[in-house]
Amino acid sequence: MSKLYTNPLPLLPQLEQIIGTLPQFMPELFLGVAFVLTLVAEILLKISRWSANQRTILFVFTLVFLGLSLLLVLNQWTIEPQFLFEHLLFLDLKAVYFKILLTIVAICTVVHVRIKKTDLPVEFYSILLATLLGLYLMTMAVSGLSIYLSIELVSIGGYLLVAFGTGRQSAEGGLKYLLFGAVCSAIMLYGFSWLYGLTGTLDFTDPIFAQNLSQNSPKVIFIVGVLSLAGIFFKLSLVPFHPYTPDVYESAPAAVVAFLSVAPKAAALLVLMRVVSILPVDLQSYIALISLISILVGNLGALAQNNYKRLLAYSGIAQAGFMLVGLVAFNQVGVESTVFYISVYVSMNLAAFLLLDLLSDSQDIRDLAGLGHSQPLFAVLLTVVLVSLVGLPLTAGFTAKLLVFSALWQSNQPNNYLLTSLFVVGLLNVAISLFYYFKIPFYLFFRESETVVAKPNSNFLVIIWTIVLVLPIIIFFFKSDWLTGLIELL
Repeated sequence: MSKLYTNPLPLLPQLEQIIGTLPQFMPELFLGVAFVLTLVAEILLKISRWSANQRTILFVFTLVFLGLSLLLVLNQWTIEPQFLFEHLLFLDLKAVYFKILLTIVAICTVVHVRIKKTDLPVEFYSILLATLLGLYLMTMAVSGLSIYLSIELVSIGGYLLVAFGTGRQSAEGGLKYLLFGAVCSAIMLYGFSWLYGLTGTLDFTDPIFAQNLSQNSPKVIFIVGVLSLAGIFFKLSLVPFHPYTPDVYESAPAAVVAFLSVAPKAAALLVLMRVVSILPVDLQSYIALISLISILVGNLGALAQNNYKRLLAYSGIAQAGFMLVGLVAFNQVGVESTVFYISVYVSMNLAAFLLLDLLSDSQDIRDLAGLGHSQPLFAVLLTVVLVSLVGLPLTAGFTAKLLVFSALWQSNQPNNYLLTSLFVVGLLNVAISLFYYFKIPFYLFFRESETVVAKPNSNFLVIIWTIVLVLPIIIFFFKSDWLTGLIELL
């Protein structure tokens, strides 16, 4: 038993260590306080004379809170890597980078809601802050306990955000999301319980964890590892944890879908990188197979869609598969290419959902007919985004796919038919994606509307905001070294 269990520190040193790590936990503490203040503001504004302006005031409050949290995270850039709260969390440059990315996503989501005047309950703002707090914790989680709790916090926030839409469809989408998430959560928790039983600890960074786990059969470690990854794959919308995705995307407001399509994926991707690097078993073939199937299912499923939300849902499944291509390489180049991919994907998806939401209130792609002539700027910007999602030159999407497939090619060994198949099928699926992504520009520019096309309600600031969202897609093609240089520091 002494080999399995270590004596914990006495209570007083533990408390001193926890208190000593609080200064490095300031962004999370601030978000927790912001969440409570936003909740109190919702109640007070509702009974005050400013109740008519409640949404505007909460929008400003949330934007200020997100801006301050971003400054606090940026202040951590020069910090030395260190463990927090008895090895529950690990703060390093990777965590800081992803927290910056997630905060930007939250800011873009709040602005999207404001631009479209989306009819959401006022509780939306506080739930968004709580979800962002969970995402922050996910980026630093290195223990089975912290990984599970942070994923659950994000999941609960996601269930509520999806159900915030108006109508029965949103309630159904939220319920499907909840039920599927609960199943995946249970599978992951079961896997963690096995890890604890085999090692006597859930601290994945403890040498005892790897030592005791390696004493078991590789088949046992593989099965337990697969079970433990269920919750992470659920957040990434990877096969076979993907069926909920199209229904959730279709039922939720566009701004909420834009947030959920990128933020949990970014955080889950970092968790996956950490877990895969810790488990003493070769998961390359398993992850390669998941990547291959996800790319196929996502692209083939998107071909038949005329609802742009469902199309982007299947697209997200395929894109998650492409992200895993870099991780399959199991080397530093592969990890860096994956981080580059998710960074670019954030910009692409946020811009795609906002532009489609601005162009039409309908989810049917066929209702976009003729809008390329009445709204040429938005139509051209959307086309640039879609070209990048395909992965064609002159966009950062091309650079992202080039980097992940280059990393895979460098790591491929002779007679490894699975990795070779992933390489070939992945490239072929880039061509397949042309058919459904370009369906949108086809209706925009080459189909005439049967009714009078109403111009979207936009102003100069909205136009500037959409251009700002699309600019990184162009910039990081011509100046990809700006982003890759930053990622190499992580």
